[in-house]
Amino acid sequence: MGKTKRPLYFIENQNGAGNPHDKLDPKVSASIIIAHARDGADMLRAHKLPKPIRDIAEQHHGTTLLKYFYFKATKLAEEHGTDKQWTEEDYRYPGPKAQSKEAAIVGIADCVEAAVRSLNHPTVDQIEGIISKIIKERLDDNQFNECDLTLRELDKIAETLKQTVIGMFHSRIEYPDDKEMKKLKEAKEKRHDAELGMGR
Repeated sequence: MGKTKRPLYFIENQNGAGNPHDKLDPKVSASIIIAHARDGADMLRAHKLPKPIRDIAEQHHGTTLLKYFYFKATKLAEEHGTDKQWTEEDYRYPGPKAQSKEAAIVGIADCVEAAVRSLNHPTVDQIEGIISKIIKERLDDNQFNECDLTLRELDKIAETLKQTVIGMFHSRIEYPDDKEMKKLKEAKEKRHDAELGMGR
């Protein structure tokens, strides 16, 4: 919701039209991205939507780190030989962390959708990898500590998201063609025969 305020600053809306962040200081970029969670909650509040929905808008990024801009700022400081004038906290969303399972799920789904949309021709393997990476990073960063999500539920979320994303982006997903599939099958059969031969 909050992304509608400055849509072109979000990669999934750029459609190859150039990235305005390329010309901005990373701290400015981070502040624009971070603002969308608050902007969304404010817009929902102004239209008198229920508090649980506003909470999701405010909490769906928790206190996650904007890694791209943090590392961009670090690299620029190294290149210019200057000391860092910021901390990791300056590149994190202010939170709060997800207080409900729904807020956590929306956060994962939002991040996955943006990541997949930024790829020209995603493969099924890439989609699976993106989903696993996003969930693992949030888990390792303790983003689910306040919403009682279990590992079993995270597995179910990952599988459901995979099926949903494949459905959404079906026309853009690259599937191995028949020739490639045949080659893979033949290679697998050769490996199997070789293993049998070694076992004799």
